[in-house]
Order: sequence, then C-alpha cells, then structure tokens
Amino acid sequence: MSRPAINGDRLLASLQALGAVGALPGGGVCRLALTDADKLGRDWTVARMRELGMAVTVDAIGNVVGLYPGLEDRPPVMTGSHIDTVRTGGLYDGNYGVLAGLEVVATLRDGGQRTRRPLAVAFFTNEEGARFAPDMMGSLVFQGDLALDEALATRGIDGATVGEELRRIGYAGDAPVGRAQVDSFVELHIEQGPVLDRDGVQIGVVEGVQGISWTEFTLHGVSNHAGTTPMHMRSDAGYVAARVTTFARELTQRLGGNQIATVGAITLSPNLVNVIANKALFTVDLRNTDGAVLQAAEQELWEFAEHTAAQEGVRCERRMLARFDPVQFDPAVMDRVEQAAVVQGLSRRRMPSGAGHDAQMLARMCPTGMIFVPSVKGLSHNVREHTEPADLVAGANVLLQVLTGLADRA
Repeated sequence: MSRPAINGDRLLASLQALGAVGALPGGGVCRLALTDADKLGRDWTVARMRELGMAVTVDAIGNVVGLYPGLEDRPPVMTGSHIDTVRTGGLYDGNYGVLAGLEVVATLRDGGQRTRRPLAVAFFTNEEGARFAPDMMGSLVFQGDLALDEALATRGIDGATVGEELRRIGYAGDAPVGRAQVDSFVELHIEQGPVLDRDGVQIGVVEGVQGISWTEFTLHGVSNHAGTTPMHMRSDAGYVAARVTTFARELTQRLGGNQIATVGAITLSPNLVNVIANKALFTVDLRNTDGAVLQAAEQELWEFAEHTAAQEGVRCERRMLARFDPVQFDPAVMDRVEQAAVVQGLSRRRMPSGAGHDAQMLARMCPTGMIFVPSVKGLSHNVREHTEPADLVAGANVLLQVLTGLADRA
C-alpha cells in the first residue's frame, strides 16, 4: 500500500509546542529528567499519543510507549527517542525523533491505514544523563542491562533519587521492564555534529555509535596559603586536575583516528583566588568507535592521573559514571534507510554517531538503525541548536517509509 507524505506543517508545529514547555528566556529549553518541566513535557506528549488513539503504557522506570495497532498481533516496530534535555538544550535533540514518530502515526491515521505489525512510539527516561548518571538510563533498564533497583536508587546532582522523582511527578509506572518484545527499532535524530551540514548532505545513514567512557575523578590535596607555601611543598589538587585535563587532549592527538576526550565539568574547593585547592572534582568523557583503542585510552588516562597525583602528594579517587562499548547497527535496517533516501531523491552518507543514543541500547535486543538529519553549524546541547524545516520534514518522510516497510514485511 502506498503511504502519503507526512504533514510537515503539523510536525513543525508540534516541535514548537513541545519546545514551549520549559522554554528558556531568549530561546532554548531546559527539561532536566524528572523535573517539573519534564513532567509537563511528558503530559503534553502522552496527551498527543492519546489523541492519536494510541494505547499508552508507562513502565517502572518511567519509559512511555504509545502503541498504534497493526493488522496482526505481532511484536511492534518501534521508533522514538527522548524528551528530556540538558540545562541549555534546543528544540530538536530527542524531541524530533519522538514527534516525528507520532507524525508517522498521524499520517497513517489520517489515511485510515494500518500496517501489518503494530507501530510503537517511545520516549525513554533520562537519556541525557544531565541530572542522573548514567545517560540512556531508561533504555538500559527497558531492555534489561541495568537493574531497576539500581536505577531507581541513583542519586542526582541535586540529591534526589530517580525513584523519588518518578513518584513525585506521577510517572512511576506499573509496566514491567526488561521483558519487552520489539520487532525492530529505528531512531530519527539530528546529527548534533557538523558533517552533514558542512558537506550539504541531507540524510545520514548511521552505521553505529561509538563507545563511551565517563570517569569522575576526585582529587584530595591540602589547602594552604597561596603566597607563603613554596611550590615544592604543595599538595595542589587543582594543579593535578589541570595536568590530567591537558593529558586527555594530548592523548587524542597521539592516538588519532576517532579518539575524543572532553573535560566537561570541574569544581575546585575552596575555590578562592589565594588558597591552594584541597579538592578537585572533574569528569573526563572518552569516546572511540574502536573498543580496544577506547579501553587503552582509559587505562592510560587512569594511570597518568594516579601517577601525577602521587607525585604531588594528592590522593586520587575515580568512579565510572558510564561505560558503553561501540555498537554496530543492523545492515538490513541501514539498507532500508538508504533506499528510502534514494527513492525520495535525497543525498545520503553512511556515518557513525559521535553521541550516545537510546538506539544503541535497543540494538542489544532487536534489529536497530538510526537516521540523521543535518544540524546547522553542528550546534547541539545549545540554545541555538537548529535544523532547517525542509530537512526535518525530509527525515520524517524517510522514517515513514522505513517504519512502514519494516512493519509490512512478510
């Protein structure tokens, strides 16, 4: 059965409407996971699912799934992403994938059409990891690789736990986790990087997601007077943090290839201009498409931090916040994405994802793929995040064809 194109105006309007929930003055969105703003965003999205006649379930970690029945009672073809944001987020990261999935359902419903298999649209809890670590928490629990009790007990940056906040906002659901039956999963997302925009390519056919390693370091030194303490008699936690930060950048230059390192958060105590820091708390984010190289980079980083701290008389502690191996997506799903782009006359490129996504967790349980559309100037996790309307509509039309093709196959 032929499938009509999605309603582009309706998709764009829905992105603006959800973007108004938690909107920041001057642009951008803040909906940290399980905050009041996240609750309002969830309520808005659930209401939209129900308007479309979808059966809505909420599981014990707060993941929400809307089901559009198929002609046959089979495991659904699923799409979706997340609606939580970082503190200074944009309109499209995660939200686009969820709302484009709902637009696919709306398009089928408008035409009185159903697919052979059901279609499911999901949004997963705490994908960003900005309030609670690790990121992709909801999809990890959904498919069974993170224990529910452990996730619920996770304490956030403000001291609240996941379980407490789920109950507070009314999204501690009763659907079981770790037992879902999903036929296949396709996530539509903005690239969050500059490659497609720079090269004028309309569709990214995502081959996989690079491995991610987040380490939190805590360095314990000794506070002392900045003017009276000789340099060779210091135990300066700030100095060690700076050395590790520089080493992480040098590590990427030496390993080359796809090795990435970022020190994204750092706090010094007592954080005074004339006092030697007695504590440094900071994070290092390492990523690579090669699992073996990523592991080697981790080991080098840890050994350097410990050695440098010992030389300075500083005690070094470390804690893993997140660790995910590289993921390769299903070749058949990638082929469907590429073919849908070809049929619609869209330029395309096969490429890896530099960011983590819920799709990498679903890939552990079913055939999975991703579709990228360009991010203007590569900006994301930024209030100026933008994707051109034509690209948003093109990506949603590719998603429509891929989902219905998967759902209608024999």
